[in-house]
Amino acid sequence: MDNFLKYANFFYTAVGIEPYARKPQSSGESLRKSIVYWANVINLSVIVFGEVVYVGIAFASNRPVEAIMVMSYIGFVAVGMSKMIFVWLKKSDLSKIMDELHELYPRGEAKQKEYKLQRYLRSCSRISLTFSTLYSVLIWTYNLFSIMQFLIYELWLQSRVVGQTLPYLMYTPWNWEGNWTYYVMLFCQNFAGYTSAAGQISTDLLLVAVATQVVMHFDYLARSIEDHKLAGCWETDSRFLSDSVQYHERLFSLASGLNDIFGVPLLLNFMISSFVICFVGFQMTVGVPPDLMVKLVLFLVSSLCQILLICYYGQLIADSSSGISWAAYNQNWNHADVRYRRALAFIIARAQKPAYLRATIFMRITMGTMTDLLQISYKFFALLRTMYAK
Repeated sequence: MDNFLKYANFFYTAVGIEPYARKPQSSGESLRKSIVYWANVINLSVIVFGEVVYVGIAFASNRPVEAIMVMSYIGFVAVGMSKMIFVWLKKSDLSKIMDELHELYPRGEAKQKEYKLQRYLRSCSRISLTFSTLYSVLIWTYNLFSIMQFLIYELWLQSRVVGQTLPYLMYTPWNWEGNWTYYVMLFCQNFAGYTSAAGQISTDLLLVAVATQVVMHFDYLARSIEDHKLAGCWETDSRFLSDSVQYHERLFSLASGLNDIFGVPLLLNFMISSFVICFVGFQMTVGVPPDLMVKLVLFLVSSLCQILLICYYGQLIADSSSGISWAAYNQNWNHADVRYRRALAFIIARAQKPAYLRATIFMRITMGTMTDLLQISYKFFALLRTMYAK
């Protein structure tokens, strides 16, 4: 279990969150995590407040491009904060899901081979590492961009004066240029950027780890049903059906619990991401310097990869759960007891209503959701370009 969750737990530790109950902790360790968590939340809230004020000032001063740029940052932070807070609030429910997964987890080398566990673990680890690396590159590119500009353009090439700049535009009631408060602001903004990225990475990787195991169990159940050799005895065969139905319902319960925990953050994620993709695309078309274009491309690619990741696992859950009906139909039931065939028909009917990853009751998440999101983003982008041109 820890191998599936190691990347998610690493980033949760960075923001001071224990997403589910694990080993007992000392009072000192709990206090340390609480301090880290609230330091992250308070610092992030202050930075976002300054950015919101800056957006109002930019629009009032007829600087729409700057305002839209800062709105992209605010959207990115809003997604990160919502995921952090909802996971923190749903710790008890998430702990129950982890306990259930721990009970279902295959033990012993022979059982793990039946489940093809290593294949699922490699897939989960590979995707988790790639996604976390991409997001880390994004956030540190943004955080260190102003410093790199100063080092390259002013100190090394001496082609232009960069001066003291911050990674993100925000309102401050004092002048931080040329004094020690610049370094405080630089640290706080870097800290806030990393907090927002870690909040998104950790929750997405937790979703990946849990969804991978749910898919693994659905696939194993499908193979078990399809490959089962009927004994020809109603009592024996009905016992197999009963165990399969109980296993099937436990998996549906896990999928439902997953939606209860991640539903609202996923809905906010999709809603805000559609605007963020639109805003970033708008900035790329109004003419920006080449070095700034690198930042925008990274931002756009990272946002698209995050949505793709969620939609991909939503599709996997839907496909693997619907595969139960095909497995039951493909079983060699032709000469089975009539009672067995009738019972098998109920399993097929139930499996034809597959489990879905849902962003609350409003949205089923599959690969088709990715297409819908891109269409919505493009419509907003076209509207924004038209308004800007006028």
